[in-house]
Amino acid sequence: MISTSWLRKRRPYWARIDELLVRSGNGGIRALSHLELQELALLYRQTASDLATIREDPSSRNLAHYLNQLLGRAHNRIYMGRRVRAGGIIPFYRDTFPQIFHETLPYTLTACAIFFAMTAAGLMMAIFDPGFQRYFLGSAMMDTIEKRQMWTHSVVSVKPLASSAIMTNNLTVSFTTFALGITAGIGTVWMLAFNGLLMGVVLGACWQAGMADQLLSFVAPHGVLELPAIFIAGGGGLLLAKGLLFPGSLPRRASLVLEGGRAVRLALGIIPLLIVAGTVEGFVSPTDLPSKWKYTLAAGLFTVLLLFVMRKNFQPRPAATHASGETPKPGASAA
Repeated sequence: MISTSWLRKRRPYWARIDELLVRSGNGGIRALSHLELQELALLYRQTASDLATIREDPSSRNLAHYLNQLLGRAHNRIYMGRRVRAGGIIPFYRDTFPQIFHETLPYTLTACAIFFAMTAAGLMMAIFDPGFQRYFLGSAMMDTIEKRQMWTHSVVSVKPLASSAIMTNNLTVSFTTFALGITAGIGTVWMLAFNGLLMGVVLGACWQAGMADQLLSFVAPHGVLELPAIFIAGGGGLLLAKGLLFPGSLPRRASLVLEGGRAVRLALGIIPLLIVAGTVEGFVSPTDLPSKWKYTLAAGLFTVLLLFVMRKNFQPRPAATHASGETPKPGASAA
């Protein structure tokens, strides 16, 4: 149980962090002196220790949420000016991205649900109204499907060029889905819904033409990476919308900066997925490789993806020193 006296002692330090962040937010990082920057870094470490203590008390959930937001703002302010190091790429993909993915998983799952709900709707409309297929897909594509021909065979003859174009298109779609979160999420939902509807209509048209296996064996090898990447980008867009629409106890600008920082990390994390997906889509998916090998490749890639995104970073935090100059002892802070 967190004692009232301990909270009374710690709150001035949290208020001081907020004061420094407001000043640096209005006037930029140069609004703080060198000593104030050092003070902010020290308070950041101390507050991280305070948050660990507060999280042990289930009744202090609201306070823990407040401190978590405060630390997020402080982290962005402290590290925004750090020079990017090439060696930092590995820790980002090894630790930071999986951690952010785990923290924001509900947003990714929401994006996934929107996509597949519209896929189901498109599938049903395509099956029960064949005229909708031609209206939505166009005459050229429907003529190809009715001839039981895949429209992807032309990719095989120009693999390198096609792979590059596919990567560019996938990056464009994913980052557009992410960036449209700034429209209060409307644009992000539209992109997810439209692409899901398109997937459903194509699947329905191919199923009626007896080409379901051809379509699925084409989509599976690269789709197990491409679709999750779009869902993660969509989750990032929804996270942006959350920061804009539901700032909580933070100023709207600070909330958008905080959630935007996490959303950008999500968007950066999907780049390797889209590169691999584009390569597979250009060199493997449209070939005459037997379906069983394509499905095997899809299963292998999806397994690797799950191992990648679902791992957590359990490295312990270094002990922080409180403003009183004492290193907190287990249980002593909340006595």
